[in-house]
Amino acid sequence: MLNGLFERRVLIALGKGGVGTTTVAAALAKAAEQGGLRVLAMECDSRAPMCRSFGVARSLDPVQVSERLAVMVLDGRHALEEYLHLVVPARAVLRAVFASRLYQFFVQAAPGLKELMMLGKILYESERSSDDPKRHDLIVVDAPASGQALSILRMPEAARGTFGDSVVGREANNISRMLRDERRCAAVVISTPEQLAVSETLETCASLRETEINLGAVILNRSVAPRFSPRDIASFTERAIARRIQGVERFASLARAELERATEADRAFHMLAKRIHAPIARLAEFHGLGGAELAQRLELSLAEQLAAGPAAEAGHRL
Repeated sequence: MLNGLFERRVLIALGKGGVGTTTVAAALAKAAEQGGLRVLAMECDSRAPMCRSFGVARSLDPVQVSERLAVMVLDGRHALEEYLHLVVPARAVLRAVFASRLYQFFVQAAPGLKELMMLGKILYESERSSDDPKRHDLIVVDAPASGQALSILRMPEAARGTFGDSVVGREANNISRMLRDERRCAAVVISTPEQLAVSETLETCASLRETEINLGAVILNRSVAPRFSPRDIASFTERAIARRIQGVERFASLARAELERATEADRAFHMLAKRIHAPIARLAEFHGLGGAELAQRLELSLAEQLAAGPAAEAGHRL
C-alpha cells in the first residue's frame, strides 16, 4: 500500500521521458508531507522544474517550501565540494584546491564521479541523526529518464569494483548498501498507458530487479477511466440525429477516441499487473492543468488511494 512506500527513507522516481515523472514525484512528496512526514524533494534536472512547481527559486541546497517540505537540485560537482568541506576543514587549502586546473580537469574527466557524488548526497541526507534539525523523514528523488537513471544507479557497484578499499570504494559500498536495502530505499516507476511507455516500464523494472533495487510501486499516469460505453455513444448519436443536432458525428468521434484511450489504459494496467509483482496505482489525466496545480490534483488522488487502503479497487491498489 502507499503508506508502506512512505516507511522507507528514500524513494527514487524514474520513468521514460515525457510520462510526468517530475509531477508525480512532486505529488508523492506532497502526499507524504500531508501525511505528517518531513520531506526533502531532490531533482536532478538543472533547469529545476520541481522547484518552479513549488514556487521557489532553484537552489543546490534545501529550500523550505513549507514547514515540513523542502526542495533542492542535486548537482554532482556541488555535492563533491560539500563532501570535501567535511573532510578538509582548512578553508584556505580548499580554496586553493577548487581553483587549481588539476581539480577542474579531474572533476570533468573522472568517469561517473559527479553521479556518484549525487548518490552520496542522497545517502548523507538519509543518514542524518534523529536529533539533527536538518533531518527529513523521507527523501523523494526525481531521477533523470529511466535509461540515464539506471546508469547512475549502477555506478556504485562499478566504483566499488574499481576503487576497492579506498575512500571512494568504501563510499560507493555504503551507497550500494543503501540502494539495495528494501527497508530504506525503493524505486517508483512512472508510466503512461501508451505501448512504448509500458514496454520501457517493463524493461526498467527488469533492470531494477537485476541490480537488486527494490521496486516499491508502479504508477500509471494519465490513465483515462471509462465514463461511458459504446452503447451510450450509439444511443446519443441516434437521438442527436433524430433531433437534427449539428456536429453530432464530430462529438461521436471524440467520444469513441476517448473510449479507446480508456480501453488502452485498462490494457496497460492489466499487462503491468500480470508482469510486475509490485503495487500499481492509476492516476487520472487532468486536462489543462500544469505545474503546482497539477501536482496538487495528483497528490489528492494519491491521498484518496491511501485512504482507501486494502479495500480499494484493483485499479487503485497502491
